[in-house]
Amino acid sequence: MIDYRIRYISGYTAKIGDLVSMLEHTRAVTLSGLQGLSKEDLDYVLDESSNTIGSLLMHIASIEFVHQIITAEDRDINEEERREWGTALELGNQAREKFRGYSLDYYFNRLASIRDNTLTLLKTQDDQWLTETKNWENGLPYNHYWMWFHVMEDEINHRGQIRMIKRLLENRKVK
Repeated sequence: MIDYRIRYISGYTAKIGDLVSMLEHTRAVTLSGLQGLSKEDLDYVLDESSNTIGSLLMHIASIEFVHQIITAEDRDINEEERREWGTALELGNQAREKFRGYSLDYYFNRLASIRDNTLTLLKTQDDQWLTETKNWENGLPYNHYWMWFHVMEDEINHRGQIRMIKRLLENRKVK
């Protein structure tokens, strides 16, 4: 059951608890919309420029992973991490090909594993860490709060794409 409240979560500072509550709500809504999808549904390609639901789910996981690295280690992903996550980050044809034939449980497990790492990371931080200003290489400022907002923003955006693909799939099955 989805909780429609932003609320304090034990074990986190106040602002981080609010952030965790929002991250968890975002994920719960994403996962609830995926129930019952088959491997074929997850692999469905609308056209040569579209992403599959499976590749979008891996992209969601990859964005969260990268933000863990940036915010916890103050660096970008290294070559080894890029080999593992680069295809999911970039999406497109390679992602459509790489993420085929996997079950919904596979994607749920990948998302859960990454989220577990996020929750562990956030338990070690405080509210001051969230608002600490950093600068991109081009000099533009950002903070960790924005970085984790972007994780949610990206997931919500791709959830919209997933809903569109599901709607088209359902229309195709009815005909």
